[in-house]
Amino acid sequence: MKAQVLNRYDDDLSASSWVDFEDVPDPRITTPTDVIVRLGGAGVCRTDLHIIEGVWRPNMDPTGKGLLPLIMGHENAGWVEEVGSAATGFQKGDPVIVHPKITEGSLLVHRRGHDMHGPGRFPGLDSSGGGYAEAMVTSVRNIVKLPETLAPKDVAPYADAGLTAYRVVKKAVRELMPGQFCVVIGVGGLGHIGIQCLKAMSAVDIIVVARSDQSLKLAEESGADHLVKADGSEFDAVMSLTKGEGAEAVIDFVGEKGTTSLGLKMTRPLGNYYIVGYGENINIPAVDLIITEKSIIPSLVGTWAELAELMALADRGLVRLVTQEYSLKDANIALKDLNAGKVNGRAVLIA
Repeated sequence: MKAQVLNRYDDDLSASSWVDFEDVPDPRITTPTDVIVRLGGAGVCRTDLHIIEGVWRPNMDPTGKGLLPLIMGHENAGWVEEVGSAATGFQKGDPVIVHPKITEGSLLVHRRGHDMHGPGRFPGLDSSGGGYAEAMVTSVRNIVKLPETLAPKDVAPYADAGLTAYRVVKKAVRELMPGQFCVVIGVGGLGHIGIQCLKAMSAVDIIVVARSDQSLKLAEESGADHLVKADGSEFDAVMSLTKGEGAEAVIDFVGEKGTTSLGLKMTRPLGNYYIVGYGENINIPAVDLIITEKSIIPSLVGTWAELAELMALADRGLVRLVTQEYSLKDANIALKDLNAGKVNGRAVLIA
């Protein structure tokens, strides 16, 4: 089959191309619970850029030799192509979305649904076999059957971006009451999904902070109640909207270039600052946290059950993805566009 393969790191993202379109071996069933999925869509995530520039190398490939060559792609959806002998409940042709991490499933942490925090394999990140290809192998534990209303190419980025946005919103709405405020920092591939989830799951007033007019337009289309341009006056604007108190919740999908300190300043006493994006350290004196009793809450990608919940929202039309489609052979163009900030919503590779 054909796949886009990362063969070398590029620390400053300056190379003319990053992945190579190659012939690679077809995926095979090796355990009874394996499922081969023919890809209908693979999301292009900013994490893929971080992989290329080596951000994950100290964690996933400390020697710089063991991980490459790598087929990236951890936001995947498609159709069942082949099932192992123990992969019951699915048959060839079933449309599915793929949870990104494969685990054996019997440990307590797995049985509680927290596969992301137990031992396992993350194709496209810590091992090859991701969705930048015509097909991939996963586990029957990882796939969610899609309703007839949803096509694989339209939902693939939900497997990570959508699931991450849903999980943090699910945490936030447990604490939010009607008439309270939630600030969303960043309206890219995650932020526009997070806004829609907030709208579907709460009666909170949504304030969006973003740099570009294009992002603010997407935020408005996604259901934001207040739009604030990040032009240096955003803190004052948020404080004005919240009558000088700050927001009960701030969800930071950026996590760099000063947004962490800004987000914490925008969070009112007893409020919650949720950090999703990463790229800088969070620096705040302990005494400030103690006096204000603000909470800093990190949030990772969600569980298989939360992916099923998100698909239920999408099936009802309560959340929708804004996507730009690229052919698999044009993966470098998609990655370059993402790095240049030219992607509105999420980029999706179509095999």
